[in-house]
This record gives sequence, structure tokens and C-alpha cells, in this order.
Amino acid sequence: MNAHQPPPAIDPAKLDKLAEVAIRVGLNLQPGQDLFLTAPVAALPLVRRIAAHAYKAGAGIVTPMLSDEEVTLARYRHAPDASFDRAPGWLYEGVAKAFSQNTARLAVVGDNPMLLANEDPAKVGRAAKANAKAYQPALEKITGFDINWNILAFPTPAWARQVFPDVAEDVAVARLTEAIFAASRLNEADPVAAWAAHNAALRSRRDWLNGQRFAALHFTGPGTDLTIGLADGHDWQGGASPAKNGIVCNPNIPTEEVFTTPHARRVEGHVSSTKPLSHQGSLIDGIQVRFEEGRIVEAKAARGEAVLTKVLDTDEGARRLGEVALVPHSSPISKSGILFYNTLFDENASCHIALGQCYSKCFVDGASLTPEQIAAQGGNKSLIHIDWMIGSGEVDIDGVHEDGRRVPVFRKGEWA
Repeated sequence: MNAHQPPPAIDPAKLDKLAEVAIRVGLNLQPGQDLFLTAPVAALPLVRRIAAHAYKAGAGIVTPMLSDEEVTLARYRHAPDASFDRAPGWLYEGVAKAFSQNTARLAVVGDNPMLLANEDPAKVGRAAKANAKAYQPALEKITGFDINWNILAFPTPAWARQVFPDVAEDVAVARLTEAIFAASRLNEADPVAAWAAHNAALRSRRDWLNGQRFAALHFTGPGTDLTIGLADGHDWQGGASPAKNGIVCNPNIPTEEVFTTPHARRVEGHVSSTKPLSHQGSLIDGIQVRFEEGRIVEAKAARGEAVLTKVLDTDEGARRLGEVALVPHSSPISKSGILFYNTLFDENASCHIALGQCYSKCFVDGASLTPEQIAAQGGNKSLIHIDWMIGSGEVDIDGVHEDGRRVPVFRKGEWA
């Protein structure tokens, strides 16, 4: 295969549209702005098109960093044990410095979600924790929304084989390609205009929720009776929004969610997952947890329970919530019926919650709040931010006001 060209199953014209949407809609890259880009090596055909569109938009310097699955596996199979408690802090310090100088961030995802499924889970957990600690200075620039950033996907063969295991690889790639392109609104005559209309619809939902000023959300459904208190001064977000550098961007392509910050100490009740969670090469399914005073005090899973336990033991904030997001059951990704094994897509098929770090932008005047003020208002701090799905066509959600008044928000998985 010519490395300059995408696999035959991927339409080069649509791939070029995806690159254009990444730069114009996802990042809204500004003239003179640098771009730091990460991607699997298999996504090189998209990376090259992104670089071209970035420079056409006036980018200063585009710096790509590519990952390779065989290099990753080589570590688990041959590295000394001490390797798994280390991470390249020097690299992440440089990335944090770049972000502090207004470099934009773009991540192309598409790695095999089950790459580490057969590796030692203890080593996987240790490496993830070391990486999370080292990455913290850079991550804070992302969760604080200091800069314009974006995540989008490329249909790698390894990923496609996981999503469609019962067909030939070229057919799997073709199906995953079509699903990604449809969810990213590339089938529209003018994808940029289609994103503008979609962002307007998300904005109307966001504005309604912000006007309500709910004190809590109450989720009920099979295996779920959960009250999520909302942080003091919380602010709903969704679709395109301005980063602290003033640039309006779409952090996720695709996106169907409106989301905000829960109060880390005001979550009560029990909840069951409605879709599997793919995490670091493991599938965690049938999650059931119980909260008391904001903290998970009981947790089990039908599959991957040991991995879930390691996640929850990452740090003090890992057992508390950093995000709650509302997504209708009729979202295009949900309607596709595909389990993507990738949070970027699967979280946009269902209402979800996230364990760990909150987003400071989900507070009124969040850009001016100190970490201490965010914590005082209920914002959570953690090395992790892991989304998992709790919505379905059987879940109802009520908004609860401070005086106890209840307003229907979702009925049977749809906006009420």
C-alpha cells in the first residue's frame, strides 16, 4: 500500500473534508498559531491532510507525534519491571510549555482498543498512573480549556477489526469509515455549515438548562436511582464554545452532548452502566456502583471488575464525579447500533458520567476561578477523567430545584 494514500475503503475526498472540519470547526485554528498533533502511525494519510489544511489556515508550525502499536507492545513484552512506574515527564513539560504559549492541540484517535487486553493488568495500571501523573501539567491546560483543542477519529484496520470482527478487514474498514464520516457530518453537502446548525441546536439545550439553575439531576431506570447534585455556580456547555484564549472551538468531533460539573460531595444512590467501557485494552461491562456523599462506596462489574477497582483506586478523586452529560437515546451514534469501543463515539450515544477530574470551564466565570475556589464550589480533582454510559431508552431524568420542585428533563431517553 502507498503510505501517501488512505486504504482503498476510505474515500480520499471525504478524508480531506474531515481534515478541513478538524481545522476549521474542531480547532478554528488561527493565523500564526502553532499546532501539536498526536495520532497512530496508521492515520498518517489524515495527518498529512490536516497539516496541509493547517498551513492553508496560516498555522505557524505543525508538530506531529505518531504512536505505533508494535512499539507499545514491545515495552510490555521486553521492558524491565521498573519501566512501568515511569513516564516521559520531560516531554509533557514541553507540551505544557507549548500550551502556555497558545499552541493548539489536536488528537487523532484510532488505536486498537483491545491492544493491551492480553498484557499484565498490573503493569498496564502502573504505566497509566505514571503517565497520568507526568501528563498532569499539560492536562490542566486542557481541562482548564486554556487553549483550543480537538479530538477526532481515523478508521484504522486494527480498530475496525474490533468493531466488526465477523467480516473481512477491508469490509470492516469500509463500515467503520462510513460510521465515522456520518457521525462527523461529512455526508452533508457543506459539513462546515452543518456543524454550525448542529452547534446552534446544542446551544439552545445548553441555554435552557442554564436558565433552569437546577440544584440536582435525578436519574431513574433499570438498576438506577441516582441523584447527582450540581456544583455551585455550575455552567452547562455543549458544542462550540470559547477557550480562555478567546478562540471558539469544538473539542470533540463528533459531539451530541451538553455537559456540566457535578458537586463532588453531593451524589447519592446507585447506577448501572448501559454500555461497556473500553479502557486501556480491557472491556469493563455491567458496571454497578453506589454513591454516598459523592463517593463510590461499592463497585462491581460483570466483566473487568479488577480493572475497574484499579481505576477507582487511582487517587482520592477517582471515586467521585467530574462530569455529567446529557445525550438523547435517538442520537445518530446511538441509532447506528454500533459499539465503537472508543469513548469519543460511545459517550455520544448515551447520557454519561465521568469519574475524576472536572472541567473548570463548566463554572460561571470559570476562567477566573482558582483551583481552590473550584474545589470549594464542588469541583473534583483527579489524575483521571473516564466517561461511562448510564443512559438508554428506559432512563428518565428530572431536574430538581433548590426548593424541591421537579421539572422533566428526559423521558424514556429523550428530551422532555
